[in-house]
Amino acid sequence: MKAKENKIMNTKNIYNTIKRISYQIYENNFEEKNLVLAGVKENGLVLAKRIQKELEKISDLNIILISLNVDKKDPTNEVIMSNSSFAFEKKSVIVIDDVLNTGSTLIYAVKKFLYFKVKKIQTAVLVNRNHKNFPIKGDFKGISLSTSIKENIDVRFGKEEGVYLS
Repeated sequence: MKAKENKIMNTKNIYNTIKRISYQIYENNFEEKNLVLAGVKENGLVLAKRIQKELEKISDLNIILISLNVDKKDPTNEVIMSNSSFAFEKKSVIVIDDVLNTGSTLIYAVKKFLYFKVKKIQTAVLVNRNHKNFPIKGDFKGISLSTSIKENIDVRFGKEEGVYLS
């Protein structure tokens, strides 16, 4: 941990938040047979896998997990998916990332699905920073933080797991 970091969520907080988000996702999609979780690499994919694990405990939904590779420095570059379109045609999709900052990563990730006939698209984030430059919101969010633009949110999974503000 760096000297000027504040840990605002620990492993237990993250687990409880993921559990709550999973229940919210299920409540909004309980009539579905299949649900696509599209995790934005790297941390969004880790979060999607954890949500998948929780959904499998609480529901009988058939979860299809895919990864999205979005160039966060230049999201206009092509978004690469791990599965072909047949995996999510006519299905509900949840696009998942760790932090919603300006919204550019999420909006370009969501845009990729607009070329296919999906049933609906929703988004889930662990942290919503409220600095949106794009018309996108987190349908399912863990915490909302009103931070300054100079502050940084770092989500770490595994060793030193937590959400850090610096």
